[in-house]
Amino acid sequence: MGLGHYAVINSVWDAARTLLHDWPVDDGEEYFEAVKSCLDAIIGDLQPDEVRASFIRAAHEAGIAVIEAAD
Repeated sequence: MGLGHYAVINSVWDAARTLLHDWPVDDGEEYFEAVKSCLDAIIGDLQPDEVRASFIRAAHEAGIAVIEAAD
């Protein structure tokens, strides 16, 4: 992800992969919380909606715009 690029995140696995491989910064409280949330969801300890909220907070922390799809 970079200036002028976008990504569609459809799953916890997509979120984890994006955070670990494509995120522009690898520090910050919300970043680490989002990574932990992904791992917790993968092992079944957290619901995907909670991961989504954590991922969005990390995006805001990193200055990444988020466009949420309508349900």
